[in-house]
Amino acid sequence: MTAIAAPAFAQEASGQRQQSLALIYHRLMLVMLLFAGVTALITLRLVYLQLFTDRAVAAIGNPLLPARGDLVDRNGVPLARTIDAWSIAVHPNKLLGDPAVLAGKLAELMPERSAEEYRAILNSGKNFVYLSRRAVPELVSAVNALGEPGIAFDREPERLYPQTALAAHILGWTDFDGQGVTGMEKILNDRLTDPDRRGSPVALSIDSRVQAAMESELGAAMTKHSAEGGTGIVLDVRTGEIIALASFPTFNPNAAGKYAPDSQFNRATMGVYELGSTFKPITVAAAMEAGVIKSVSQRYQSGAPIQIGRFRIRDDHPIPGSANIVETLVHSSNIVTAQIADQMGAARMQAAFRDLGFDAPAHIEIEKGRPLFPRVWSRATVLTSGFGHGVAVTPLHLASAYAALVNGGVWRPATLMKLDKAPAGRRVYSEDTSRQMRQLLRLVVMEGTGRKGDAPGYRVGGKTGTAEKNSGGGYSRKVNVSTFAAAFPMDAPRYVVIAMLDAPKGTADTFGFTTAAWTAAPVVSKVISRSGAMLGVIPDDRRDVDLSMLSLVAKKEH
Repeated sequence: MTAIAAPAFAQEASGQRQQSLALIYHRLMLVMLLFAGVTALITLRLVYLQLFTDRAVAAIGNPLLPARGDLVDRNGVPLARTIDAWSIAVHPNKLLGDPAVLAGKLAELMPERSAEEYRAILNSGKNFVYLSRRAVPELVSAVNALGEPGIAFDREPERLYPQTALAAHILGWTDFDGQGVTGMEKILNDRLTDPDRRGSPVALSIDSRVQAAMESELGAAMTKHSAEGGTGIVLDVRTGEIIALASFPTFNPNAAGKYAPDSQFNRATMGVYELGSTFKPITVAAAMEAGVIKSVSQRYQSGAPIQIGRFRIRDDHPIPGSANIVETLVHSSNIVTAQIADQMGAARMQAAFRDLGFDAPAHIEIEKGRPLFPRVWSRATVLTSGFGHGVAVTPLHLASAYAALVNGGVWRPATLMKLDKAPAGRRVYSEDTSRQMRQLLRLVVMEGTGRKGDAPGYRVGGKTGTAEKNSGGGYSRKVNVSTFAAAFPMDAPRYVVIAMLDAPKGTADTFGFTTAAWTAAPVVSKVISRSGAMLGVIPDDRRDVDLSMLSLVAKKEH
């Protein structure tokens, strides 16, 4: 029995083993087929997404996109961008450690609050309180090392200005919620936070290289002359694009809340000033358009002051006898310019200024001040407005006006956005008037009060303006607003450059003078010398404006 049963048992066991192996094999094949099928489905899905999905649409809601779009200059240099930062907070109702001990340690690491203030927070019983936002990683590590479970850390977007204070008044700044508070950050807030568009940067009109040169030279002049404030502008005369705009004192938008409010006041667009003799070319150009001035050889009495009530209009350096238009601008005669304005009359002088936008806030995207434009135009107002008294505008108003003076006579709105093409603008001067003004302004720099504003090879033209500062309802004879308005190259103008110093003080090398010729004009000269080639204007001593006819006229007839 036993010898016969053993082979049968062995055969049965062998059959069961083969069935088990077959079952395992089939199960393994099934798993492999399922795995291959899932892999094929994933591959097909990826191929479909790559070929048929609009990736621009797919990017909406992508957490890898910054919460706010970048701002860049006209050449793509980053001016404002969003990065991930850290926040440090505490849950006072969940603290495990001693609040008094923890408060002392927090005060050492974050001294912006005292130990008493931290102790009050920790004992408040609140659910959540921020201790620091936009914290640097080193501070996060140090606070984390305290080992308090009730302290929380989180990542949040931070607006970073990599050029620090550069173009601060243009850019403005954002709050902790990532919303624009001032400047282009505020103006472009919806555009920068639009999920459909925030992946692409917004290009501003400024050139960071020129902006740096303007800030450097203006800041140096501010320090040298101990001025209360200052501003500088570089404007493209063909498009109205602002290439540089600086205001001092300034601030760092990375920590805007730590600066005095005065530092955030933009003197270029918000400050309104009587800009003195820089208005004289505007008066002359308006008189040419009106037919009041028929020739630059036209003469006016210049030797005696003009009496208006109990006031007199006088010149610092009177021109004996009479003066023609060339001499009037070269020697900056208040007496003659007042007579020209008198011939123009109230209606035409107002119209000339309104054509340049002097009766309304400057055309610019960011914060701006309202000019002081007289409601009643008496004869005294008319006469003094001709040489820049009685009408107060921003330096940006003046920059746009000078662009129209030299670009062929077309006024265009200023902008901080990079443009693809120039706006149409509106004609305010004829081509002939603009041509004559280019000649006159060049002669003022070559032979008149603007000599220190010249830059070798750049054919600069311009006009100085030194106005007594209006304060407390009166004028101070000892405190000036000094301005130099210029353009270059005058044979084919490309850019207007403005520099203004508020209440500069004389120095030894200016012989104590605070006039624009000694304070503001050198700033313009240095900015043009540093920036001209960057802007595509190659200095050339062999070229210049044809001044032969004006030079003949300038020789006084005896």
